[in-house]
Amino acid sequence: MLAKITVADYMSKNLVKLSKDTNVVDAIKTLLDHKITSAPVVDPQGQLLGMFSEKDVMRVVLETVYNQSQSGKVAEYMSTEISSVNADDSIVDLAEKFQKSSIRSFPVFSDNKLVGIVSRTDVLRALASIN
Repeated sequence: MLAKITVADYMSKNLVKLSKDTNVVDAIKTLLDHKITSAPVVDPQGQLLGMFSEKDVMRVVLETVYNQSQSGKVAEYMSTEISSVNADDSIVDLAEKFQKSSIRSFPVFSDNKLVGIVSRTDVLRALASIN
């Protein structure tokens, strides 16, 4: 049963997106306000440029301490080496990918278009749904 569940069944479709020019403090507030651990950074056409995550925020924290300033743009801190998944991938394959990675969420693509974000919590929801 679990093997028939796809990423698309549990991914978040209402994405909170950031621009590469977003002030990093505003981006952090956005993550907190929406209770999310990462957000895609997209260009004006909606193409994925990178991901801005809690891990990237740790770099902001350290630079704030060392440089005594809390500024900069998302582009300076975002991760650009992105690992993604396909909407039609099995949730089981996704769980295996999460197990082998420290990444907490992946952008989801369908037909080369960003269509969602899927997190470890989404895998837990899928597992809980089969009982």
